[in-house]
Amino acid sequence: MKAAIYTHYGPPEIVKVMEVEKPSPKDKEVLIKVFRSTVNRTDCGFRSAEYFISRFFTGLFRPRNAILGCEFAGKIEAIGPSANLFKVGDRVFGFDDKKLGGHGEYMVLDETKSMSTIPVGISFDIAAAILEGAHYALCDIRAAKVKAGQKVLVNGGTGAIGSAAVQLLKHFGAHVTAVCDTKNITLLKELGADVVIDYLKKDFTQTGEKYDFIFDAVGKSAFGKCKPILVENGIYISTELGKNSENIFLALFKPILGRKKVLFPLPTINKADVEFIKDLVEKKKFIPIIDRNYKLDDIVEAYKFVETGQKTGNVIVEICEQPDL
Repeated sequence: MKAAIYTHYGPPEIVKVMEVEKPSPKDKEVLIKVFRSTVNRTDCGFRSAEYFISRFFTGLFRPRNAILGCEFAGKIEAIGPSANLFKVGDRVFGFDDKKLGGHGEYMVLDETKSMSTIPVGISFDIAAAILEGAHYALCDIRAAKVKAGQKVLVNGGTGAIGSAAVQLLKHFGAHVTAVCDTKNITLLKELGADVVIDYLKKDFTQTGEKYDFIFDAVGKSAFGKCKPILVENGIYISTELGKNSENIFLALFKPILGRKKVLFPLPTINKADVEFIKDLVEKKKFIPIIDRNYKLDDIVEAYKFVETGQKTGNVIVEICEQPDL
């Protein structure tokens, strides 16, 4: 089978598309023919190991798993001897940031992991992009214990995480202010944002508004800058470590910060989370935004584009030719 392989850490160019052995399902595993995957911040972080701490998850000196791709959408082609949750032919989507494998034509995954059937009428393109941004956003929203009526600001409202956060926050009843550039103002309004701030024209920290929760979905702000616009007991969460990894230390030593807090929740996902997000998709309360598609052979270009920080929503990788719905 064809797959995008990386054998050491580094820039996009280290990824090579080549022929590798097709996996076989064991015990409760299923074999999935992958039609679509994504290139996202998780894949980029694992590939580059820019943050050394990521190597504790992927391999200290070299990658343990040569095929990246934590998101996938495809069809079940075979099942292991003890597998019984899915059947051959099921259209499935999922997220796996442990074994990965979505950047290959076939992958195996334990059927009890974060995977479900694709909702009727949802394409493989859309299905592949459902979980990465949404599960990060959901994890942080839950950590902040957002309640209906609270005022929340999302910095970077049009990335995969930010665009999911806007939609999920509206589902939970929050009043959402989203920050983006000029070209995406209409999009954020369509996603449900109550207020949209164009960062090219206005500094969101200088509007005079205060928020219960500030979610920096792009990691380009800082707690020190945002603290004055948090209410008492307000919460700040960033998707990045921050300068000198300050967000981890601020979260650990939050008692000395006063009543305004930094949280740094570790992202998790399970089958229940997948079903919750899937239900929102089926009810049209959440739909992932897609920026553009790349062929598997052009995956290096996909990585380069994602790392410009200019994508809107998700970047799809076409692993195999997509069949009819």
